[in-house]
Amino acid sequence: MKLIRDFYQRDTIEVAEELLGKVLVRDDGRQRLSGLIIETEAYLGLDDPACHTFGGRRTQRVQSMYLPGGHAYVYFVYGMHYCFNVVTTETAPEAVLVRALLPLEGVRTMQNWRRVKGDPEDLTNGPGKLCQALGIDRSFDGASLVGEQIYIEEPSQARRPEKLRIEATPRVGINYAGDAAFWPLRFRLFSEIPT
Repeated sequence: MKLIRDFYQRDTIEVAEELLGKVLVRDDGRQRLSGLIIETEAYLGLDDPACHTFGGRRTQRVQSMYLPGGHAYVYFVYGMHYCFNVVTTETAPEAVLVRALLPLEGVRTMQNWRRVKGDPEDLTNGPGKLCQALGIDRSFDGASLVGEQIYIEEPSQARRPEKLRIEATPRVGINYAGDAAFWPLRFRLFSEIPT
């Protein structure tokens, strides 16, 4: 079952934790690519020096973060990678970065798009990798997450993680953010996941 907009329009930290174990789906009408979300990071808007909207920043790049929760925010980083974020809350420009997936459907296509073979978990174990594997680029920026092309859903009973354990640690790669670099806003799922 696809998540409804109300799921996203809540506290960003809660959404970041509760996205773990859900399934990110990219469906172009011909093929469905999906993966179980196993790592996220919360970005807390105006008061978070690591967030792209810190201090009220409002550039063309971050316009989609000002949309109501339930939209995608996709940005380009280091001149080479796209990163997929879930916009949260109803009014604040906050978001959750999806950092890693466990591939479920369309693994062969993901391998082709990433131009790699081998362990499927290595296909999507980073934010840039998962965007490349699922074909997510800036054209998805601002997309509704309750639409048909990209959305998040509950896992099937067969794929539902068991013995759920979540670890909270500092976020990655934000040394420029001062003390905010140490906030425990990175969430990782540790569980027995049926394959």
